[in-house]
Amino acid sequence: MSLPVLLVAGLFLPLFPFSMLFNVLYARVRHPVLRGVLLLVWPQIGLAIILMSSASIPPWLPVWALLTSLLYALRALALRELGLWTSFIATSAWALVWIVLSSGASMTQLQWVGLGISAPLLLMAFLVAGLEHRFGAAYLDLYGGLAQTIPRYTTVLVIVILAIIASPLFPTFFAMLSIIIKVFPVRPSMAIGVGVVWLLWSWAGARVLQGLIIGPGHRDVVDLKQASLWLYLLLLAGLIVSGVYGLGGML
Repeated sequence: MSLPVLLVAGLFLPLFPFSMLFNVLYARVRHPVLRGVLLLVWPQIGLAIILMSSASIPPWLPVWALLTSLLYALRALALRELGLWTSFIATSAWALVWIVLSSGASMTQLQWVGLGISAPLLLMAFLVAGLEHRFGAAYLDLYGGLAQTIPRYTTVLVIVILAIIASPLFPTFFAMLSIIIKVFPVRPSMAIGVGVVWLLWSWAGARVLQGLIIGPGHRDVVDLKQASLWLYLLLLAGLIVSGVYGLGGML
């Protein structure tokens, strides 16, 4: 892969320091619909660039991608603002696509991986907007006890975070499992590194839930409407189906 193509693709399948562009852009875009479009389209642009270039991946690039993923997974542990948390987890996850790419996966598999990673993050963008609308900001430890204050919203939030951190049956779970299965026989250390990223995501997700849902409820705010709850649950059920029959079927 030529250097110019590598640099451009590294913007959209983030490689540090080019990854900073997406995170700066995501922080400046405040509308949840625009954030959702960014989350869905950004990695697909990178995949399209790679497809058009028809070039091989140099052996050192997956190492760069793994280090980028580890960096952003670690940084997500220290974040309190949920918008940035979402973009950092997205950056960490998208960087791993390079590892899938280097393992010889088809473009269809890569597109499924990219969409599977992005879909729960898109839902998170709307949930973050809901917190900002209700409380004026979306920060950990600024308010707690959401499980008592807005239980329907909290139910959706918990499931979406489980989807983001690659819990079983969700697309991200099968994406991570696929990476480890494909890479371990060839580069065991790389597979272990992906496992560490997965562990860091789980830690970061648990920290978010602890900072938001635990504690006494102390504000009178409007919960999700029943129709919105069922819409979210329907979308999450669709994610499970796509994970099992889409990415799961490719293992």
